[in-house]
Amino acid sequence: MPRAVKPSGSQPGRLLKRAEFLAVRRGEKRRGRLFLLEVLDRDDNKAPRAGYTVSKKVGNAVVRNRVRRRLKEAVRTHATHDMQPGCDYVIVGRKDVLGATFDQLKTELSRRIRGSR
Repeated sequence: MPRAVKPSGSQPGRLLKRAEFLAVRRGEKRRGRLFLLEVLDRDDNKAPRAGYTVSKKVGNAVVRNRVRRRLKEAVRTHATHDMQPGCDYVIVGRKDVLGATFDQLKTELSRRIRGSR
């Protein structure tokens, strides 16, 4: 299946509604040290969509927003080209995201999105 070519630095579509996030939970789960990645194939050829969530267990609002911002930037700058058209991705951030270097985060994210270990 050919991949859609996106310019570097472009964002995937966004998941905004609770129902969309819950639908992705039915899909595949790829666990990692820094985050959990949930993937659902929508069976269409539209642009990929991504959603980000960080639970209150991670910390207060400031900490959660820092985790979310780092994940969003890693997807924007590095992992968007690894996303398959017609798939939804939910990234559940963990506190370890703040302790990892940005290169580690980008590598881990890209590897999980591609589905390799």
